Amino acid sequence: MSAVVIVGAQWGDEGKGKIVDLYTESADVVVRFAGGPNAGHTLVVGDDKIVVRLVPSGILRPKARCIMAQGMVVDPAVLVSELDVLESKGHATHGRLFVSDLAHLILPYHRLVDGLREAAATDGQKIGTTKRGIGPCYEDKAARRGIRVGDLADMADLEQKLARASSAWSPVVRALGGEMPDVSAMMTELRALAPRIVPLIADTARLADEAIKKGERVMFEGAQGTLLDLDHGTYPFVTSSSAVSGGACVGAGVGPTRINRVLGITKGYATRVGEGPFPTELAGDLGDRLRVAGGEFGSVTGRPRRTGWLDLPALRYAARVNGLDGLAVTKLDVLSGLDTIEVCVAYDTPEGRTTELPIRHVGKARPVYEKRPGWREALSQARTMAELPQAAQDYVRYLEAEIGVPVFLVSVGPRRDETIVLKDAFG
Repeated sequence: MSAVVIVGAQWGDEGKGKIVDLYTESADVVVRFAGGPNAGHTLVVGDDKIVVRLVPSGILRPKARCIMAQGMVVDPAVLVSELDVLESKGHATHGRLFVSDLAHLILPYHRLVDGLREAAATDGQKIGTTKRGIGPCYEDKAARRGIRVGDLADMADLEQKLARASSAWSPVVRALGGEMPDVSAMMTELRALAPRIVPLIADTARLADEAIKKGERVMFEGAQGTLLDLDHGTYPFVTSSSAVSGGACVGAGVGPTRINRVLGITKGYATRVGEGPFPTELAGDLGDRLRVAGGEFGSVTGRPRRTGWLDLPALRYAARVNGLDGLAVTKLDVLSGLDTIEVCVAYDTPEGRTTELPIRHVGKARPVYEKRPGWREALSQARTMAELPQAAQDYVRYLEAEIGVPVFLVSVGPRRDETIVLKDAFG
């Protein structure tokens, strides 16, 4: 099995970085197909913690080739800073990292507009954006005035395109009370960054397709999670790109018949960053306990994540829209010490009770809970299911049976070795 897609099955922050990093031990190519520097993947190697926002997680595996595909939006300054950090820690990128010439560039006015809009929004209108310029950059892409990575190779043409885009955004910036960045200043910055990025440019769709045809193991990694998908998420409190498995085909430029397997990642509980409905959210001491024990603070923004009980209807929804073949369960260890664990098993909605997330009525849905026995023991030393407390084993098997999707992996800590691998993603 040569082509596997890994997606978040919740509201993002499920631990995709660690899971992709683990599975890419046997991967030849890792492809990031959507999103931008709002997606921080935290990787722990030994005692070293590295956060990557743009570069695929597979970069920490010496043999893996890494692709940033055309579905992404790339902040050139962030990319260069990541290259510097990776290389300073001994992780070579030369000859291993390839960036699509068709990926769009996040520029200073995108970040400016993002921040100004969020600041101007009333409480009911705030999206909870990371203010990294993701949404405005995708707006430019849809409006057909975007500037792409390949444009860095022709500075004269780039300056003309930058002037046109600036003219389009200037009235928006003025209306929001801001001042448009100077084109010449932006060009100075881009001239300094281009020599680091242009050598990485490649026809990444062709590279991915050729690798699959050769029978190489190719891992496609998404950003955010299913419930933040632009089409299938809790709109309008969503990201601006496709976070579901189908986005891998569009964002990476490979046909759907090339994909062999789709894996979804879920925590043993639920979290959400930013605004929007979160029906199983916990307030008070219990929510704080999960947040602290799970280190639930954004790896990009540092914002505290909202925490809640596991949402089975949401996972069923994710399993359907992604066509999940398997699940990876992360942060099971965070639930240690709880005598009772609650799980959302259904929703009461204006249209009646449902066992799948009612995406159109999620803001009005009332969760129905079932109590499960908890466990006191720490889990970080477990390397097989049999080494888990019986209640933890039962919890995983219960999740598996309720979603109707087999569990491939259980994470019991942040380190690579703190993992129970039940099945190879490529097996």
